[in-house]
Amino acid sequence: MFYYLNGTAAAVEPYLAVIDCGGVGYACNTSMRSLASLKIGEKVKMYTYCHVREDAFDIFGFVTQAELNSFKLLIGISGVGPKAALSILSSNSPEELASAVAAGNEKALTVAPGIGKKLAQRILLELKDKAAEAIGVGTVGINIPGAPAADGTKTEDVASALAVLGYTPAEIGAVLKKIDLNSLTVEEAVREALRVPLK
Repeated sequence: MFYYLNGTAAAVEPYLAVIDCGGVGYACNTSMRSLASLKIGEKVKMYTYCHVREDAFDIFGFVTQAELNSFKLLIGISGVGPKAALSILSSNSPEELASAVAAGNEKALTVAPGIGKKLAQRILLELKDKAAEAIGVGTVGINIPGAPAADGTKTEDVASALAVLGYTPAEIGAVLKKIDLNSLTVEEAVREALRVPLK
């Protein structure tokens, strides 16, 4: 399927952008956050996901890979369809979503239209579980190369947030070595970690 569309923004509507690629207009369902960065007539690259059903073939596109990754994580959760995922990503950047997962902040998700408390709780729980599985958190503790000694729960929470954003265990370990987890809250640590450049 398509990896990205590289063309000109031809039209913008709520939750929809039309990208002209060589004279063909591709309708991309997208978040309001991605739409805000588009200007009609200007070049744009949209990272895409194709959602195929018996009665439909929909393209979802985002201006950053982080937003696309967050979208794919969200629709992988039971009860979260593409519309709900777009609603969440319209209200939260990928970084804000990751911080909400790390802090267990359901209010960050319930501000999105159509997202109730129970669904928000399920999303936070499942994303945290998926992130923990990706970075090897289990009964023996965190398993991240190079992770510093700090409060175990805080380290796991920050690592989980970075995993939600697509960081590999090696990247997480390298980033965590460069921040002082002991002097920061989880949300502060996530923000600080995102400022650390990856080589």
